[in-house]
Amino acid sequence: MESVAIELRGICKRFGRIQANNNVNLTLYHGEILSLLGENGSGKTTLMNMISGIYYPDAGQIFINGEEVVIKSPKDAFDHGIGMIHQHFKLIDVFTATENIVLGLEEKGRFDIKAASKRVKELCDRYGFILDPDKKIYEMSVSEKQTVEIIKVLYRGANILILDEPTAVLTPQETVKLFEVMRKMKEDGKAIIIITHKLNEVLSVSDRVTVLRKGETIGSVNTAEATAESLTEMMVGKKVVLNIERTDPDNPEDRLIIDGLNCINREGVQVLKDISFTAKAGEILGIAGIAGSGQRELLESIAGLQHVNTGSIVYIDPETGKEKKLRDMTPMQIRSLGVRLSFVPEDRLGMGLVGNMDIVDNMMLRSYSKGKSAFLQKKEPTDLAQQIVDRLEVVTPNISTPVRRLSGGNVQKVLVGREISSGPTVLMVAYPVRGLDINSSYLIYNLLNKQKENRAAVIFVGEDLDVLIALCDRIIVLGGGRITGEVDARNTTKEQIGYLMTKSAGGEE
Repeated sequence: MESVAIELRGICKRFGRIQANNNVNLTLYHGEILSLLGENGSGKTTLMNMISGIYYPDAGQIFINGEEVVIKSPKDAFDHGIGMIHQHFKLIDVFTATENIVLGLEEKGRFDIKAASKRVKELCDRYGFILDPDKKIYEMSVSEKQTVEIIKVLYRGANILILDEPTAVLTPQETVKLFEVMRKMKEDGKAIIIITHKLNEVLSVSDRVTVLRKGETIGSVNTAEATAESLTEMMVGKKVVLNIERTDPDNPEDRLIIDGLNCINREGVQVLKDISFTAKAGEILGIAGIAGSGQRELLESIAGLQHVNTGSIVYIDPETGKEKKLRDMTPMQIRSLGVRLSFVPEDRLGMGLVGNMDIVDNMMLRSYSKGKSAFLQKKEPTDLAQQIVDRLEVVTPNISTPVRRLSGGNVQKVLVGREISSGPTVLMVAYPVRGLDINSSYLIYNLLNKQKENRAAVIFVGEDLDVLIALCDRIIVLGGGRITGEVDARNTTKEQIGYLMTKSAGGEE
């Protein structure tokens, strides 16, 4: 192990009554990849924000290369060679990769963009990145945008890199490539902290793991000596069974029939091409695909949030057995039938939750349209809010706390919990565990299985192929807006699904 890159001693941070970090100690060495683990709300991002200069600690010391430093701003962090790659990218779409990378840097005389582009290319070659320096951001895939963010901090001379949920929106192939790059940076002496909830990735790429629980350091372990079960026990404080109890479908019935669905977005791009499938009551139907393959547009088309050009969406009423055409209905009419969409986008507050409202009021949003007085009907949403907080272990001072004050993962629990609690006949969830710790993820999986047992037709869009195979009954794979295949989840492999994900519309790789 090389010399110490950064050391934290007794770091504390409080926001009002919330103690985000309390006496946290952490050591990171040059030439090391350290995973930072903890449940949602355990203080991981707050801690990293103090290292990167976004927050200032209330108490404690930060040492870089053995010397105590004071970091009051992101500029201070950069001056000490610290760069943080956030989960949500901060790039200007109309600029090229190079222009985004050098944006804000001071240089004497006229700026030489060609020299900058050459330097970007050298960094790419050195660490194995694949990037066109002259490509516009709006033309890039998610992984290319992430590459720009990483090179941006390397270009500025960062030797300590912090990556917050770097694989959240990457395909398995892109994740493998990112880890190869991280290992090359490690060999070059870089010190890397990765925040992730995916324990298989922690065990694959990191050298050590530091665990936080309720804002405090629980301990650090060598990855080679850890297992998914031991790390989960450190995070949660008790043994957790990491097992998805999948039952066989009991007399599945057609609930939603999609036939020949075609959708052209506002930019004139056809995002859905001749989509046909059936979702059945008492079954979980998985949807796999590389990011941007049409998953979002498909779910929003069913929910009435996306215009459909041709094709039919037929809902079969479980009480009457009659068919109802959803294409002719408003989103509110569709919801009234029991069709629920719980989509967890990059902006978690952008799909039905209001940040300045508390948890109770966000429960009430769904009932405002019924004409009931918000002031007279508060007991039911209050009870529901408390149930969700208790059942999903939402970390919050109380149910009167504004949603914007919760960590991203806890906001997500509130959103998913509200949709599941409505007793839907069709429940569509997209990336419901993105950014959630493993304990919370398994709570969500079990709740989805309960909906299946309650005869709901569950449509699950996921990015973790292991979970899709373990949780779902059938899986359809999207590629370029088309269905490239359907498999029985009990008799398939990740390799087979991966092949279908990269298959073109014409059936070729």
